Amino acid sequence: MGRRRLFARTLRTLSLAQRRSRTQGLVPKREPAMSDSNSRVAADMDCGGDAPSVPSGVDYAEIVVVRHGETDWNADGRFQGTLDVELNEIGRRQSIAVGERLSKECKISAIYSSDLKRAFETAKLIATACGGLEVIKDPGLRERNFGELQGLQPHAAASAYPEAYKALRSQKTDQEIPGGGESIDQVYQRCTTSLRNISMKHKGERVVAVTHGGVLRTLHARACPNKHPVKFLNTSLNIFHLSDGDNWVLKSAGDVSHLSQIEHLRTGFGGDRTSG
Repeated sequence: MGRRRLFARTLRTLSLAQRRSRTQGLVPKREPAMSDSNSRVAADMDCGGDAPSVPSGVDYAEIVVVRHGETDWNADGRFQGTLDVELNEIGRRQSIAVGERLSKECKISAIYSSDLKRAFETAKLIATACGGLEVIKDPGLRERNFGELQGLQPHAAASAYPEAYKALRSQKTDQEIPGGGESIDQVYQRCTTSLRNISMKHKGERVVAVTHGGVLRTLHARACPNKHPVKFLNTSLNIFHLSDGDNWVLKSAGDVSHLSQIEHLRTGFGGDRTSG
């Protein structure tokens, strides 16, 4: 079975689960600080194991893909999409925490970010902790455009724009969402091309890319089409090794151990599909 067919099957499985969770209009719940689940690393999917530092002379790029910090719309369970929502105070604290963690690990050569505010602010706080690196904006890392559904909670979206909501729930990966929304195939092409291009510029280096939950879910499906998704919580770390542009290995995913002292939403793109 080809990679595209595996990817489509994975996204169809996600779509079926989205029908159950989103129609309920769930409001995300928080994990309190010091919760045991805060330090749990979602590497049990066994797509590669723990990520080592990048040794000299390797032919791959190590890309640490980070989901942006929390926003008020995350907390409200709204579809954010390409609307430019800023971080809330908890999201800033999360971003500082992940930046401090990354500053103590293997040297970072570059920091890329979606051009949306919630991602770019997260990236800037990481950059400050890591020696003041310049943040390079990459629109290819943007969240999926949800068209008419953006800014709405799922139950309101289903009521106000039934055709757009039907398109979101469609199992067809080429189905666009009315109101300028993207299809799954369009998001796949855009964000995998972006990460591939980054990898070609940084062989043998470790770089950071700050993006969004829907993009992370797509990158996960590209690297591990036969694996179930994990939760991509706000500021979770997800380590990809890319070589020759087309060889993808996911070394670890969903790591939020740096949030052990900070409360955070326990819902996220991927494993539970309740965050938009």
